[in-house]
Amino acid sequence: MDAKFLSERIAKLRIIKNVSARDMSLSLGQNENYINHIENGKALPSMVMFFHICEYFGITPKEFFDEEIINPYLINKVTEDLNALNERQIVNIHEIIKDLKK
Repeated sequence: MDAKFLSERIAKLRIIKNVSARDMSLSLGQNENYINHIENGKALPSMVMFFHICEYFGITPKEFFDEEIINPYLINKVTEDLNALNERQIVNIHEIIKDLKK
């Protein structure tokens, strides 16, 4: 993992969230080109800003760096929803998922 991973991951998560680099920059309290500079490899966020970026995406730093999870925010939301179901409902959903994976 390197700076390129960081910039690409931010870009992917931002696109999934359907927000512009400018809007994200402003939402983080930065100048309008802040995220653009990170995504283009011209800058790196400080650790504090990295934590704010993770918070903005609704994910943990661990989830940010987990390359196997394409949309960690959505996975978190699905997990929250699953926790509200009873065991029979969860088993049913699991069966559906297994069928979809075929």
